[in-house]
Amino acid sequence: MKQMLGPREILDKLVSFPTVSDVSNLDLIDWVEDYLASHGVRAHRVYSDDGTKANLYANVGPEVEGGVVLSGHTDVVPVAGQAWDTDPFEVIEKDGKLYGRGTCDMKGFDALALAAVPLALEAGIKRPLQIALSYDEEVGCVGAPRMIREMAERLPRASAAIIGEPSEMQVVTGHKGGLGLETHVRGHEVHSSIMHTGVSAVHEAARLIDWANRMNDKVARADKDPIAAMFDPPWTTSHVGEVHGGTANNITAKDCIFTMAFRCVPTEEPETWRALYMDEVRRIEAAMQAVHPDARIDVNDRFAVPGLRPEEDGAAELLARQLTGDNASHVVSYATEAGQFQDGGYSAVVCGPGNIEQAHQPNEFITVKEFNRGWAFLQKLIEHLR
Repeated sequence: MKQMLGPREILDKLVSFPTVSDVSNLDLIDWVEDYLASHGVRAHRVYSDDGTKANLYANVGPEVEGGVVLSGHTDVVPVAGQAWDTDPFEVIEKDGKLYGRGTCDMKGFDALALAAVPLALEAGIKRPLQIALSYDEEVGCVGAPRMIREMAERLPRASAAIIGEPSEMQVVTGHKGGLGLETHVRGHEVHSSIMHTGVSAVHEAARLIDWANRMNDKVARADKDPIAAMFDPPWTTSHVGEVHGGTANNITAKDCIFTMAFRCVPTEEPETWRALYMDEVRRIEAAMQAVHPDARIDVNDRFAVPGLRPEEDGAAELLARQLTGDNASHVVSYATEAGQFQDGGYSAVVCGPGNIEQAHQPNEFITVKEFNRGWAFLQKLIEHLR
């Protein structure tokens, strides 16, 4: 039996699944797959390595090229430690706002995309909608790449990918990329009264963190290329958000762990910044090992997300501008899966309902007005595909 649900009903259902990134999203994926099947649409899953999570994609309409991908992620950030006035996993409407974890980022768009499925089928679209729902976007856009590769191999090639991250329905044609390098500094413990004979992992980590300060100062002073100049700030930033290490105040620290994160303008390759960082890591490591041979620094990838580069006469940009009427230039400093779709050979833009300032916040919300604007956008898209 067909599940005839409106956008708001689907939003209520999606938000009810507490798909925080550190737990499985399979209950939500099961529901979406059943919903699509009720409309005669076959969904495909692409599982995580441990099988606890899955991406889902589907082709809605004819099996021909020239369709449009509607891309969203299913995971949400944690609510632990946040002061919510309502149950974060129940949509509460108040004063023209829909409160709940993920209503803005980005189950609001997911709900609209799914609600568009029966509308598209009833309209008899001549080119398909392709639904793409990912896992683990919030921890570094980890899940989407393998889904994108499989979509490119198994589905007719879409002409455009619209990533529905909250942009207040503005057409975003560029965003920064991201690179996260988990860094484990391993020192040698001695009593702090003879610290010159030991290696403090905390002190050595501080040298790397200060390198980030110096690099930020350097690139802020450098000349900017035209694309970089569009961003705020108009340069690649280096940042450490958390540091964990040490045993006691009177012992040189044996371990210190942090993640060095880069937000790269799309004209710069994350690999270039990795190389610069690793040069500094090896320089500091050599000095550590001159004191004690067991000291070292281990660096592992935590995430790597390509930036979205503005396209010249890109199909996705032209389509989104036609549907929204937005002809201004917009770029953002946060990363999305749009750059991954672009690297996978798709023309891509970011365009979705909601304000990014509400994302990840306690009492997260999307306004009813924005939600309705998103629905109007998708209705126009379906007319375009007829």
